[in-house]
Amino acid sequence: MSRIGKNPVSIAQGVDVNIKENVITVKGKLGELTQTISDGITVKVEDAQIVLERASESKDHKAQHGLMRALINNMIQGVSKGWTKELELVGVGYRASNQGQKLDLALGFSHNIVLELAPEVKVETVSEKGKNPIVKLTSYDKQLVGQVAAKIRGFRKPEPYKGKGVKFVGEVLRRKAGKSA
Repeated sequence: MSRIGKNPVSIAQGVDVNIKENVITVKGKLGELTQTISDGITVKVEDAQIVLERASESKDHKAQHGLMRALINNMIQGVSKGWTKELELVGVGYRASNQGQKLDLALGFSHNIVLELAPEVKVETVSEKGKNPIVKLTSYDKQLVGQVAAKIRGFRKPEPYKGKGVKFVGEVLRRKAGKSA
């Protein structure tokens, strides 16, 4: 729990970090993110690195120490490089298309699912002949990308027998044998 929090976070080139009271603001070329810092955690900027310290050795402070360090690191990586999640649609007749921020999914239901995405998330659909359609989600906010990807995956989770459904690219599914005759 506490070892991650001890590592300093290096600030990438072109990223500005501001700390006011218990709110940290990270600004970069892709966007701006803010995070409220937990009680018992102090944040200091020392020569292109962010150092986090905890007030005591209690279990809660140790957990918050590692969490805050990970969140700040994800914010810095997000505003400098960005985050990408790729979803693969496995199944006959499963299709995906987008017009701007509207994602249109055909997942075997009687109607298509139209999802309006937040303006911070950029969506791109790739459909090649003979391959499964892929939906690429890109943003500077890791939590938002993960939340949108989980929502899309929740429309039709991969089933264990044939593997049909919406899955993450590279996700390994546990497959079942089915009926034995």
